[in-house]
Amino acid sequence: MLRWTRSWRLPLRGLGPCSLSFSRVPVAPSSSGRSGAEPRSVLLSYKLLDGEAALPALVFLHGLFGSKTNFSSIAKALAQQTGRRVLTVDARNHGDSPHSPDMSYEAMSQDLQDLLPQLGLVPCVLIGHSMGGKTAMLLALQRPELVERLIAVDISPVETTPSSNFPSYMAAMRAVDIPDGVPRSSARKLAEEQLSTVIQDLADRQFLLTNLVEADGRFMWRVNLEALAQHLDKIMAFPPRQESYPGPTLFLLGGNSKYVRPSHHAEIRRLFPRAQMQTVPHAGHWVHADCPQDFVAAIRGFLA
Repeated sequence: MLRWTRSWRLPLRGLGPCSLSFSRVPVAPSSSGRSGAEPRSVLLSYKLLDGEAALPALVFLHGLFGSKTNFSSIAKALAQQTGRRVLTVDARNHGDSPHSPDMSYEAMSQDLQDLLPQLGLVPCVLIGHSMGGKTAMLLALQRPELVERLIAVDISPVETTPSSNFPSYMAAMRAVDIPDGVPRSSARKLAEEQLSTVIQDLADRQFLLTNLVEADGRFMWRVNLEALAQHLDKIMAFPPRQESYPGPTLFLLGGNSKYVRPSHHAEIRRLFPRAQMQTVPHAGHWVHADCPQDFVAAIRGFLA
């Protein structure tokens, strides 16, 4: 989620530009200032693959700076292999979903609490990577009746320690300047050149550049950088909870990742007493991108 390493490698197929948003587009109303009230949800962008309605659907939640397209190939494979409906969702301030000044996990959970029943997808199998994994865990703790079982991919219900370079990477994205009317191929090259002064790793730059979009001859970031920067502490943290989730839970870890540490295990067991852990060898933080076949096999094994 917040540590930029080569484990951020992604297959770039299907990650082309989508509809845009930035600080210039309309902003969803903020839930801030409504003390004690539920966060105000936004209408999330999603893609739903059809399947057997009698089986719990699989719902995928991406990580920070990702989008629903991160799971396109995985979703298609699991829909074909399991016969289940598969939903991929853009989190608020990401992909094609609306922007909002509220980037709390409570707000992201509320978005799903509203969406999933509307689509007739509860209870579901909730699968979240990194930031999406924290959203999935909070939703399961808040509304266990909506979650038939839970898979948290390479993340724990504790504070995540970021790279010290992360704020400078975000600042580099905000500083990218592309003249109006530049062709798309030239715009991407210009943006990459500007990012390269701060972000040396090519894979990291390519992943971030999947968020560069064009509208009316202008290029901008579809992620809401301002909201993400302002609420980085919230994204890093995990809301304190007293209740536990009683359903089956899988923590699916990358063998080369250090996001989930032994010191986290006690809190995992407290909140998710039926948790089991499985490690995918040779995978980094992006388990589904590094070892997609092993990732699919692990999910199918957990569903059996």
